[in-house]
Amino acid sequence: MRGLHLDCGILTLRDDLPEPESRTDWTRVQVAVAGICATDRALARGYLDFRGVPGHEFVGTALDGPLQGRRVVGEINAGCGACGACATGDSRHCAQRTVLGIAGLQGALAERLALPTANLLVVPDAVDDEAATFTEPLAAALHVADDVDLAAHSRALVAGDGKLGLLCAMALQLHGCEVTLAGRHPERAALLRRPPAFARGWLEAVPAERGPADHFDLAVEATGDPTVLARLLPLVRPRGTIVLKTTAEQPAEIDLGPFVVRELRLVGSRCGRFRPALDALAGGLVDARGLVSARYPLGDGVAAFQHAAEPGVLEVLVRCTA
Repeated sequence: MRGLHLDCGILTLRDDLPEPESRTDWTRVQVAVAGICATDRALARGYLDFRGVPGHEFVGTALDGPLQGRRVVGEINAGCGACGACATGDSRHCAQRTVLGIAGLQGALAERLALPTANLLVVPDAVDDEAATFTEPLAAALHVADDVDLAAHSRALVAGDGKLGLLCAMALQLHGCEVTLAGRHPERAALLRRPPAFARGWLEAVPAERGPADHFDLAVEATGDPTVLARLLPLVRPRGTIVLKTTAEQPAEIDLGPFVVRELRLVGSRCGRFRPALDALAGGLVDARGLVSARYPLGDGVAAFQHAAEPGVLEVLVRCTA
């Protein structure tokens, strides 16, 4: 099988990868299109000493099982099926889980992959392949609403105008939030159906401009920069909430005092459910296709990663089958 392979930061295109295993209650998928996200780029820099096929944003066709022949996307956490978390349908927090293209499970930047059949969802006809590749990050963005009462956090600041930050801004707008987007690319505000207020220079190491103190009910950290969290604290009102949407390759150092004195709430937020994301895409509530910066065939996958790492690039898609 052909696909991209990482070995502790060394990325190669290989044609000798093992086929995904056929096993009970799992489905093999022919990958049509896969995306390269910030996590994939971090793995390519050596993060987590990852070895294997990266990639977890994909759409493809089920090759076997009850969904055979259907276009599908797949939730990325594969649980053990026996623990308490799995028994409640939440493999996202199974202690023994593997994660597609991230931890112990071969990923989507190859011709084929395998996931538990229960993880797969049929893609509506109204959602084309490119839009469907955004199901996973959009689900993560929509998951903020599962963690925070947005009716009580209507003034929202999204830190980061990369792909995930833009999707978080879109998701918050769907819930009626008044969104300010903080980043370095003001033109990206136009990618949202309702362009948000844009703040430039607030979150730099030496701010070009000071943001309004105690103004926001909610701040969503989507930069992946561990130093940004401390800069968000004075912008959030007492008893407001900060949501961390990204992991970082380096640990953060932060004074915890303001969390106590100002009674701020810090919430970690990771993977979301795919059904709300597919519904939003199918209903035209979110159009993420404007976030695609480039498209490559699988044979040029190494070049696709190089392009994805360039400044200012949003989403790079890889077509894994002709």
